[in-house]
Amino acid sequence: MKYRHLFFDLDHTLWDFETNAKQAMEEIYQTLSLSDKGIPDFDAFYDRYSYHNHRLWDRYTKGFIKQDELRWKRMWLALLDFKLADEPLSRRMAAEFLELLPTKNTLFPYTVEILQYLQEKNYRMHLVTNGFEKVQYGKIKQANLAGFFDQVITSEASNSLKPNREIFEYAFSKAGAQAGESIMIGDNQDADIEGGKNAGMDTIFVNHLHAEPYSKPTYIVYHLKELENIL
Repeated sequence: MKYRHLFFDLDHTLWDFETNAKQAMEEIYQTLSLSDKGIPDFDAFYDRYSYHNHRLWDRYTKGFIKQDELRWKRMWLALLDFKLADEPLSRRMAAEFLELLPTKNTLFPYTVEILQYLQEKNYRMHLVTNGFEKVQYGKIKQANLAGFFDQVITSEASNSLKPNREIFEYAFSKAGAQAGESIMIGDNQDADIEGGKNAGMDTIFVNHLHAEPYSKPTYIVYHLKELENIL
């Protein structure tokens, strides 16, 4: 085998973040009666939340804001778009969202099957994620993925973030791996693909959304089953 160690991203690669996050947010919308607070349409609210979440995650991964600011300000800014300036509500929503999100367990099609296939071929598999440690471990447990991965490397544990080289070097150390025998598998062209390349790894771009590739990965797949053609 060319590779011994497979490093997977979690969110948007294996774990269907958009489906799970929307379900969690809709429960919060109902529980906190946001329709009575001037937000009559959940889908409109979720669109604004998604916009701010994406923008703030980009700032977080680049080191411009801290974790706590990301957590509550994505709620605060979404509420502000509906002229609702309520910091206590924003912080409550942030806390409840992070409690509820890991209980959701929708995976992308063929996730379990491909992990079983790779496990049977004796690959050593690991996760490298920028997500919050407690939340990510909750997702892994609820989705029954824990048995597939030797190491789970989070940004909190490594004190770094993808695409920084340090998180990958930390991952190599934890896994007992070398860059040349490893491959990074993920959906984010900056964090996963550019980060993996900068750490000396081959990369697989999991292009669920059929986005225009700009990062020049080693391989591109559009469905997880296609990994069987590479590994």
